Amino acid sequence: MSKTILKGGKVVDANASREADVLIMDGIISEVDNNLYVGDDVEVVNIAGLTVMPSFADLHVHLRDPGFLHKETLETGIRAAVNGGYTHIVAMANTKPIADNTEVIADVLARAQRLSLSEVYQAAAVSVGEKGEKTVDFRTLRSLTKFFSDDGKNVDSEELFAEALRASKELDFLIMDHSEPETEMVLRNIELLEKNGGNLHFCHISKADSMMAIMNAKDKGLRVTVEVTPHHLFGYDNDYRVNPPLATKADVDFLIRAIKDGYVDCISTDHAPHTAEDKAVGAPGISGIEVAFPIINTVFSENGIKPEGLSRLMSKNPMIMMGVDPGLLQVGYEANLVIVDESADVVVDASKFVSMGKNTPFNGTKLKGKVIHTIKKGEFLK
Repeated sequence: MSKTILKGGKVVDANASREADVLIMDGIISEVDNNLYVGDDVEVVNIAGLTVMPSFADLHVHLRDPGFLHKETLETGIRAAVNGGYTHIVAMANTKPIADNTEVIADVLARAQRLSLSEVYQAAAVSVGEKGEKTVDFRTLRSLTKFFSDDGKNVDSEELFAEALRASKELDFLIMDHSEPETEMVLRNIELLEKNGGNLHFCHISKADSMMAIMNAKDKGLRVTVEVTPHHLFGYDNDYRVNPPLATKADVDFLIRAIKDGYVDCISTDHAPHTAEDKAVGAPGISGIEVAFPIINTVFSENGIKPEGLSRLMSKNPMIMMGVDPGLLQVGYEANLVIVDESADVVVDASKFVSMGKNTPFNGTKLKGKVIHTIKKGEFLK
């Protein structure tokens, strides 16, 4: 039986923050208390001055595999996730070929499992080939995934989107919506949700008007969830190419207010690695999963949002949406943990990214917070 004590640190999850030791036995959190006994058979990891939290979960990652291996591979993308403190990620379907069939999805899941790093959930497309003409076979694909998204493209057909929403209600899966133009399509899709029912998740919301519409839908009791990204909370009035575009300071302030008021469900990175050549010709996206924690830690600390709030949006809520242990640091749960230095000054250095994508507008930016270790089922991956 393997035993490890994380000793002398601060323990944070969505519910509380306190000083405590953490005992891990055979990959499970076995005890969380002060001054835990250290026997001869226990490995002690001194984390004095550091914070241990549930590991992060990301609902929105582009692994580019299969088909775009010059941008990222399954292995480099997953290792980048681990470097950023993530043990659970959802990969988007806009690969080549599109993940709209069981063969592509099963292949990605099998290869990811063999790597024994982060848990990977492969999203399926909503429409065949992401062409917006015909829905995929939701019933068959549901056995492999609970996430469906034509990410990178808008679903223009109201009839097709309504059909997808009705299927999501019947089969209990999540439609992850890429709204473009953002506010116009958010309003349309909320209206379709109200008429048809379903489970709708809005990806990478950046504008105040969009968030207000989603808040109103939540107040009506509609089954709608929403994510915001680190780059849309940190970057504004910047012409760096992403979809949706980086917005204004007023938009960012409204997103922060929505977080404080409890309307935002999770932080997702929309990690989108590109080559320098692709960015030079206008490819939209940011390689962001490795600096998500320091960006959010910086933004939240500057806006008076406690670490418990960060853990709720980066661990607990997305874990629940994935259907796994609810991202809490409690006895009996898997020891999926991240050890961070909340106060460390760091400077973004894209050249040191594990990801093949070095594309970020934040290179050279000073942030606060650093991932020290990533632990999955008690095993130190970083």
